[in-house]
Amino acid sequence: MKLAFSLFKYFPYGGLQRDCVKIAEEAISRGHSVDIFALQAEGNVPSGINLHVLPQRASRNYKRYETFADQFQLIADEGGYDGLVGFNKMPGLDIYYAADPCFAAKAAERSFFYRWAGRTRSFLSSERKVFGPDSNTEILLISPREEDIFSQIYGTDASRMHQLPPGIQKDRQAGEDYPLLREQKRSQLGLQDKKMLLMVGSGFKTKGLDRSLRAVASLPERLREQVMLYVVGKDNVKPFQRQANSLGIEKQFVFMGGRDDVADLLFAADLLLHPAYRENTGTVLLEAVAATLPLLVSDVCGYSFHVKAAQCGEVLTEPFSQDEMNAKLRLMLEQPKRELWQENARRYIKFNDIFSMPQRAVDVIERVLS
Repeated sequence: MKLAFSLFKYFPYGGLQRDCVKIAEEAISRGHSVDIFALQAEGNVPSGINLHVLPQRASRNYKRYETFADQFQLIADEGGYDGLVGFNKMPGLDIYYAADPCFAAKAAERSFFYRWAGRTRSFLSSERKVFGPDSNTEILLISPREEDIFSQIYGTDASRMHQLPPGIQKDRQAGEDYPLLREQKRSQLGLQDKKMLLMVGSGFKTKGLDRSLRAVASLPERLREQVMLYVVGKDNVKPFQRQANSLGIEKQFVFMGGRDDVADLLFAADLLLHPAYRENTGTVLLEAVAATLPLLVSDVCGYSFHVKAAQCGEVLTEPFSQDEMNAKLRLMLEQPKRELWQENARRYIKFNDIFSMPQRAVDVIERVLS
């Protein structure tokens, strides 16, 4: 089959973008061809995938999204594609990969003026074109929690929704060489006996970097001096550098940018922090479980239930409390259960499928479009 994939922004280190590429690679391995169309792009895609950039001019971002969706539909119609697979919500899709949470649920919690803004109405319209009862779009879901929300708001037919397992990359899994890889990376970072806290993910505000900085600053001085917080991802770090300076922990804060060695960093770290404000799933949570890295995460993350089930870390209660995070971070550092958490993580990975999302996604694509 000849497939057209669409997404607004492509860059190598985004979770949605990596999922898009993994599904494309699986489709290509089965003999299909894949063209990815993006509004804007940075970096390269793997060989075999064709990336097309369709830049748009408009006074507002949501207007650019609308004109991109129109142009994508036109090009796809003229290109003789067998199916259109979208990774952002837009009209005319055969299949939508639901990486983002329900926008209508978010908008319902905001003010009247927010709900009637042009941006909000545009996003709601696009979401309705995918999930509404008049739509024929098939939906690939990665969060059981979101399936219930979409069903309640839009009355989406259950037969159109397909729940997928996670799709963690195999290189995230700790193997026999884990101790060696861990020691090598820690040596490269000059950690010696310091505790390495790690955050991974673009969009630092959404991921709760401000919360992590406050938690590190709250530690007793003797413990704080033993801690280093490493942050991996693509975003504007300056506001958080200012926050670290104001909290007096600038020496404990290291911004690493986008990285290709995330697996080794997961092995090197002592604790993953992910106190997100919003997170449909949180792929990095399961990457940490696969790497046997203990976690401290917020319960809003769609994949937080895996952390609870695996018993390989702590899940913060909702509504979020900074005091609770501060206390749990201190406890996890002072009274570590690392060996127990690691053994629990290994057992969970052994008996649960957290790897096959790309294969199951292409199974659905083939079944729907055949």
